[in-house]
Amino acid sequence: MTAVQAYQRLTALCARGEHCQYDLTEKMRQWGMAPEEQAQVMERLVRERYVDDERYARAYVQDKVDYAHWGRRKIEQGLWQKHIDDTVARQALDDVDAQRWADVLRPLLKQKRRSTRAASEYELTMKLIKFAMGRGFTMDVIRQCLEVEDEDELAQ
Repeated sequence: MTAVQAYQRLTALCARGEHCQYDLTEKMRQWGMAPEEQAQVMERLVRERYVDDERYARAYVQDKVDYAHWGRRKIEQGLWQKHIDDTVARQALDDVDAQRWADVLRPLLKQKRRSTRAASEYELTMKLIKFAMGRGFTMDVIRQCLEVEDEDELAQ
């Protein structure tokens, strides 16, 4: 595949959705393009603002919070796997309000609590913590949500 063909295919792809430099470089590598050509095409895509890792990171974070209901840790790992710069990833994650993490986790825990069987309250709490950590939430957010859950149960 030539550099011009790759550029045309990648611009069409970028017009449909956000992509990071790593994903597009991998595509070109799979197409068998030479590294020099890959660099030229990528440079042009960045210069013409088809590709912007900061914009991609913000979109990725919002999608994973809003639709996949992932926590901060899991999103960090996803951005790391996409080779997004740590400062860019951290900034995108810091743009999410601290209360938003709890707002996402609380309904997940409520639903999980109803469907989880446990011999004791301690066992149930440990299962909920394990579930939330698997979703990528930090322990302080988990603890905050579980305390609210316990207060809600006592009020009923």
